[in-house]
Amino acid sequence: MPGENLTREEARERAALLTVDGYEVALDLRSAVGAGPEPRTFRSVTTIRFRCAEPGAGTFADLVAPSVTAVTLNGTELDTKTVFDGTRIELASLAAENTLVVDAQCAYSRTGEGMHRFVDPEDGEVYLYTQYEPADARRVFANFEQPDLKAPFTFTVTAPTGWTVLGNGEQDGEPRPASADGSDGATWSFVPTKPISTYITAVVAGPYHVVRDHYRRTFDDGTVLDIPLGALCRKGLAKHFDADDIFTVTKQGLDFFHEHFDYPYPFGKYDQAFVPEYNIGAMENPGCVTFREEFVFRGKVTQAAYERRANVILHEMAHMWFGDLVTMEWWDDLWLKESFADFMGAFSQVEATRFENAWITFANQRKAWAYRADQLPSTHPVTADIRDLEDAKLNFDGITYAKGASVLKQLVAYAGRDAFLEGARRYFKRHAFGNTRLTDLLRVLEETSGRDMTAWSRSWLQTAGVNSLTPHTTYDAADRITELSVFQEAPASHPELRPHRVAVGLYRRDVGGALVRYARAEVDVAGPRTVVTELAGAERPELILVNDDDLTYCKIRFDEVSLATLREHLGDLTDPLARALCWSALWNLTRDGLLPAREYLGLVDRFAGAESDIGVLQTLQSCARTALVHYVAPAWREEGGLLLARAALRELRRAEPGSGHQLAWVRFFAQSAKSAADLQLLRGLLDGNAKIDGLEVDQELRWALLGTLAAQGAADEQAVTAELARDNTASGKRHQVRCLASRPSAEVKAEAWAAVVESDALSNALAEATIAGFDQPGQRELLAPYAARYFEVIERVWRERSIEIAMAVVRGLFPMLQDDRRTLEATDAWLAAHEDAAPALRRLVLESRDDLARALRAQDCDAGAAN
Repeated sequence: MPGENLTREEARERAALLTVDGYEVALDLRSAVGAGPEPRTFRSVTTIRFRCAEPGAGTFADLVAPSVTAVTLNGTELDTKTVFDGTRIELASLAAENTLVVDAQCAYSRTGEGMHRFVDPEDGEVYLYTQYEPADARRVFANFEQPDLKAPFTFTVTAPTGWTVLGNGEQDGEPRPASADGSDGATWSFVPTKPISTYITAVVAGPYHVVRDHYRRTFDDGTVLDIPLGALCRKGLAKHFDADDIFTVTKQGLDFFHEHFDYPYPFGKYDQAFVPEYNIGAMENPGCVTFREEFVFRGKVTQAAYERRANVILHEMAHMWFGDLVTMEWWDDLWLKESFADFMGAFSQVEATRFENAWITFANQRKAWAYRADQLPSTHPVTADIRDLEDAKLNFDGITYAKGASVLKQLVAYAGRDAFLEGARRYFKRHAFGNTRLTDLLRVLEETSGRDMTAWSRSWLQTAGVNSLTPHTTYDAADRITELSVFQEAPASHPELRPHRVAVGLYRRDVGGALVRYARAEVDVAGPRTVVTELAGAERPELILVNDDDLTYCKIRFDEVSLATLREHLGDLTDPLARALCWSALWNLTRDGLLPAREYLGLVDRFAGAESDIGVLQTLQSCARTALVHYVAPAWREEGGLLLARAALRELRRAEPGSGHQLAWVRFFAQSAKSAADLQLLRGLLDGNAKIDGLEVDQELRWALLGTLAAQGAADEQAVTAELARDNTASGKRHQVRCLASRPSAEVKAEAWAAVVESDALSNALAEATIAGFDQPGQRELLAPYAARYFEVIERVWRERSIEIAMAVVRGLFPMLQDDRRTLEATDAWLAAHEDAAPALRRLVLESRDDLARALRAQDCDAGAAN
């Protein structure tokens, strides 16, 4: 039978054949604790009741498990050796109505896929949670693993007494003793769920710290909605857990979505569990949302971190409607949930929470992710062509999330906010607990907006690539605009010119020197050239900002006068969104090899210190670091590094004591420090011998300081071990592993490489930390021997390891720091010799190859600036 990688055609055939009436899943998780054989397994017994449209036909159920004890179909026991091949269970001669019972031994995971098992090094406690998207529920129970075969699920879980056990549904009564004397654990039962897809079922179990709250809403008809709220984390993080703020954002989100969606939250309770070693940001399991525990802040963080957490909370909450209530039929339309959730996350933040500048963050960070993804060779339309599950796994990307959300923001400008929200309301009511395609959404939007959505959809959802918009202006003798036009361009590889609803802003300095907007016009840009008639007659501007207010998705370009203005007066722009858009445009110019990277670093040096928005500042620091490592000419890299280190230290000393800006600058200084004096200051801050007014060197900051010292050879294994003794926690262990792997030693690099590539002993989190430590920008020569080895091992890694670990290795160990033509040629040689390699593997290598080629073009541009 076919293997683990389910195809779209197989899913369509099975969906046409089957209707699933319900699942009963019993899991025995007592084997997670105590002594036992490795690798550990747990018992999973699944009963599936389903109908077949063609009695006598055959199909298969999905199960990825070490062994199956028994399979019974309609009362007949099947030969497990014959029907189970390790990934699928063959089901022949189906009746009109069927009952399948599968008794299996399933494996605990250390890769964050399926039933993940984590042992807390601080206290030895065991924590479990599930993560399935797109198709790992089959690692925990037998099922039909595709999103359009929805069904109610009834879970029972047997686990150690005293644990907290959660599922999608509310607990049904008190836990029952699993043995007569109650000494052998307890069994929790949960009420049946509404019809949902397999990938959003969930179990969380362990001695979690739990905080409870409650949400109540009275509707206009007098109906009252009560939602029990829960927030969970490991016991070791309880002292850092700010559940009150999490509940505040949760309630604000529930208010917002109920006011705008007109469909009551349908899944009963709303638990939010912050879990260890999580591969992604969060997962929208209805009634049991899971988050990475890094959102529980162990030390001081900036407001940008709280804003990011709030955005993720609201993103996942939006999924309760977009994705859980109404689900895409197949992964082609993944955007139907992710784009909407990404858009709604920012939309609800601005309108319902204290984070009123969320659209600035969206413009500066989320869209940067989209712009990068949309210029890779693997770019794809928002509505993608997903042939199989491996394709699906790689399409959780900047296009599906951030470009899709940007397109929806453009849609709101195009069709109107009221029409958009009314379309969403009709969509929920019409398709509740069902599955949809693109056409289902377009139909309701056409109804509510009165616009033909076909052409809009073809341009924005069904074609790939990003357009560039550039202003061209002529003036009369009185220095007034005679004509301002917007030129639209598209790359040759994706030549689509799209309709854009944009604002064009004119800026000039006032008497106080502030760069302010004095004229604005909205226009529908279509085709290669569009005249903005409303701005004819306006006085000559110093800056023309196309896509002012960030209404559309495009790369902003500048005319020469505007670019000259930004070079001298970027910091004088008073509007924070306009400033963020200009920074974003300058970064795109740098990435495209049109602005020398050293010039970008010079702008950061001169103007970043005055940036008021902390999220924008931290993005600038990250971009500056990327420009230094990858985009400046190698001959100027040393000088550029000194420039950034001086700027970081200067702004650190200038920053308001105790402020978020001070924290951002000290972290950036720690990343940039290289000289003996800078490293001495880091050591002084770590030891307490140096002080900066208002700066608290907490444990997380200590690890940041130590990380640089270790990478620079100024802290040895003994120092790292001593720090772990201060912070013998799960977080501390990850930091320790990263620091140890970062040391500048050939022996250290060999050990780190072997730990990740030649062994699967490390958990997903520790493998990620090892890769992060291994790949140090200041160690190019030390890492050079691994460039050839990378191409020798990646096909084996892809074949032998789980997809999460394989993706981490292929992306993380690509020899990006060997940034010369030889590495580009070696990459091309591998691609040419491995045309039959897994498409998902080739995609990852192609993307890394494109990043390298872009870096070399940027370095050429930067080198030209020195001549």
